[in-house]
Amino acid sequence: MRVLFFLLLGGILTTQGSFAQQSDFINVATYNLRYNNKGDGVNAWPNRKENVKALIQFHEFDIFGTQEGLRDQLNGIAELNDYAFFGAGRDDGKEAGEHSAIFYRKDRFKIGQSGNFWLSENPDKPGKGWDATCCNRICSWAKFTDLKTKKTFFFFSVHFDHQGVEARRQSGKLMVAKIKEIAKNDPVILVGDLNSTPETEQVQTLQTLLSDAHNVTAQPPYGPEGTFNSFKFDAPMDKRIDYIFVSKQFTVLKYGVLTDAKEQRYPSDHQPVVAKVVLK
Repeated sequence: MRVLFFLLLGGILTTQGSFAQQSDFINVATYNLRYNNKGDGVNAWPNRKENVKALIQFHEFDIFGTQEGLRDQLNGIAELNDYAFFGAGRDDGKEAGEHSAIFYRKDRFKIGQSGNFWLSENPDKPGKGWDATCCNRICSWAKFTDLKTKKTFFFFSVHFDHQGVEARRQSGKLMVAKIKEIAKNDPVILVGDLNSTPETEQVQTLQTLLSDAHNVTAQPPYGPEGTFNSFKFDAPMDKRIDYIFVSKQFTVLKYGVLTDAKEQRYPSDHQPVVAKVVLK
């Protein structure tokens, strides 16, 4: 009996040790919110806001990037008191225009150095890049300390242009250069809407530095392949344009594309992409 007791105790301790290690994982996500456009009618932001907040809360995101969010949308998400956010508007580097913001749990992460740059030939100031004709495109980044593990990493959130072919190609190259400049050899997570499918040059360029979480997950990818639904519940969702990339210091335990809906309406015209990762 005594031998059995110690064997069982050893098993419990081993299991507890495993649980303790597993608790160090980070739930990472990227979510294009669809900007607050009154012309979206029933899918306009005021009709979606609480569903977006509920999704984030239910799936227990720890840190996530958003794209397209205007300041009022970001402030709405920040009504979830567990979270704070960093980011700047693409039009003036302050609050004007869409953001590529970073939300994080205040009790889990401490933000350190941070900044923004634009996807253009002159990344230090607002402006369009290359053959982009519609919009300025911005990337926001920050260095975080995980208060649980005391480990640090950099997090980048970005939105590539939807029209300019050359702009997307050059944005891939710029992202690699800026990540090397800013993060150097430190751990990195990059998330965003790249308006690009996996076989494109810009996605391949990013993979010279970082791994696509979809491709390196320990468990098979969950959910549909595609990440864009056009607010159509029966959309084929066969085009993957939203990504989570990680540097070699991370292990990806799970990856998935969420399809949460209420009354056959999605909270955004993009699906949130999620990954459970561990910083080695």
